[in-house]
Amino acid sequence: MNPTTAILSLVAAALAGVTVVTFNDADLAKQEVARAKEESLAAIRATGAKVAAAERKTFEAEVRAKAALASEAAAKEAAKATVDSTKKTGEDLAKAQAELKTAATKIAELEKARSESAARLNEVNAEVAKLRDGSDLREAQAKAKKAEGDLELASTSLRDANAKLTEATTKLAALEEEIARLKADIKGFDNPSPNYRAR
Repeated sequence: MNPTTAILSLVAAALAGVTVVTFNDADLAKQEVARAKEESLAAIRATGAKVAAAERKTFEAEVRAKAALASEAAAKEAAKATVDSTKKTGEDLAKAQAELKTAATKIAELEKARSESAARLNEVNAEVAKLRDGSDLREAQAKAKKAEGDLELASTSLRDANAKLTEATTKLAALEEEIARLKADIKGFDNPSPNYRAR
């Protein structure tokens, strides 16, 4: 075999090896792409479920707000009908005024409910926005971590406080016995305390 043929054979073998490695790398890359695609689809489904739940809450809040408005209109109509139908006697008028006051209170409550529903709607919209950008989860994790630290600190403080309370209770009992002994000494009577120390 001449040198040129040998060199060409070696080059062909090297190219065949590169081709095999390239095909193997391409298969691995395809598998990685498929796995990444599956993970992305799972994350998108989870986020979609959260968004759907938040949108359902928004819809429920809107339904409650509409019901509050309808109740408010019904209360106003009932109050007007009550006032129109009770103008005959002073007693009926007093009763109508009381009912009107109750209706006004109900209207105020409904106004408050409407305001709360609007506020809740804004909160739900904010929650939807947080769910879409993922900041809500990060904030919740940070709060949970801080709460765990606060709980541990509170437990330590409680243990210390209990130990100090026990120590203070013991000292207080000793002082009370000493005071009783001194009082008995002053009066000239024997001290009934079992911890009495005779001089």
